[in-house]
Amino acid sequence: MEEQSILTILAIDFVLAFALGVIVKTTNFCTMGAISDWINMGNKGRLGAWVFAMAITATGMVVLEGMSLISLETTIPPFRMSNFMPLRYILGGFIFGVGMTLASGCGNRTLINIGSGNMKSVVSLICIAIMSYSMTKTDLYEIVFHPLINATSIDLKQFNIQGQGIDQIIAGLIDVSVTTAFVVSGGVLSLCLFFLAIKMPGFLSNKKNVIAGFSVGGIIIAGWYLTGGVLGQEAIETAEWMEQRPIGIGVQSYTFINPIGEAMAWLIHPQNTLLISFGVVAVFAVLAGSIVASLITRQFQFVWFTSKQDFINHVVGGLLMGVGGVLAFGCTIGQAVSGLSTLAIGSFLTVGSIFLGSVLTMKTQFYRMCYEDESFKDCFMSALVDVRLLPASFRKLEEL
Repeated sequence: MEEQSILTILAIDFVLAFALGVIVKTTNFCTMGAISDWINMGNKGRLGAWVFAMAITATGMVVLEGMSLISLETTIPPFRMSNFMPLRYILGGFIFGVGMTLASGCGNRTLINIGSGNMKSVVSLICIAIMSYSMTKTDLYEIVFHPLINATSIDLKQFNIQGQGIDQIIAGLIDVSVTTAFVVSGGVLSLCLFFLAIKMPGFLSNKKNVIAGFSVGGIIIAGWYLTGGVLGQEAIETAEWMEQRPIGIGVQSYTFINPIGEAMAWLIHPQNTLLISFGVVAVFAVLAGSIVASLITRQFQFVWFTSKQDFINHVVGGLLMGVGGVLAFGCTIGQAVSGLSTLAIGSFLTVGSIFLGSVLTMKTQFYRMCYEDESFKDCFMSALVDVRLLPASFRKLEEL
């Protein structure tokens, strides 16, 4: 059967994403939670797991690219395209960072929470799906964002640079092959990320953090090889000859915001199997993995909104994640782990913007809570100390 390679990829995809759901659930791997741990409690353990996952993925990609096992010339989404759109990454990442904080988790974490019985995340997921679908299947992006994004875009080819990968930029500036530049720059990035992760207090001392980072990074690399290796290339060639081409056939790894919108599109037309993409399968597999892990560990528990504000936060957060995730071409998994491993400059901008949006939202929530509790001064001084904005000699002010 000519579609056998495509079906095989989707089957392996389900197994990998199911494992991702189990691992993320059992190890409590969560980017938003990691940022919160650091900003609010000074604990960098889970942040180290996130960085470690980046390091593992970057290392794996150096091996795959260096041995010519895959080609990153064309990926889904187009991480390394020559049309560099800095505003898209910065704005999209910032919006996503705000949204994931309001909704208590990114797209992947939202699926994990649903698998644990969190009904608040169901509402967020619906909002993500609606906005992701609207951004990709309607004229919303073209009307609201395209004029400004397009006006601030830079065509790198006019500078003899074929794409926004660090390796492509180096190859365009000096006489060196793209592969050599990728191996060297990717190797340097990997070493820096490994060093950063290991130096974070609380990372190595908690084996769950190490397992989480290693496993998540390994699964992302497996996704890249699955879709970009021999089997992946066979699937791409098969799809090109098909009278009706399935969506989402190409070199890619795990990301969740756009696939959530694609899942909505398929649920609207369930009879159309051509709408079942790599990402759609991953969405349902992660959810299934979380459900199984929650039941086995007896952590499945129905959770509902605690207040009207809690409901509003999850609705607004979901809507923002849907918009920001599509705008930035990915989320904390799609850009920060999958995208970063391609050495795309846009991925670095997105990660920084997500981080900034999340931190500012957390601090805003913190100050608002302090204001409502009529202890703003004390909370403000504590917040300054927590994020090391005051010298150590001034920490005694915390006691005032």
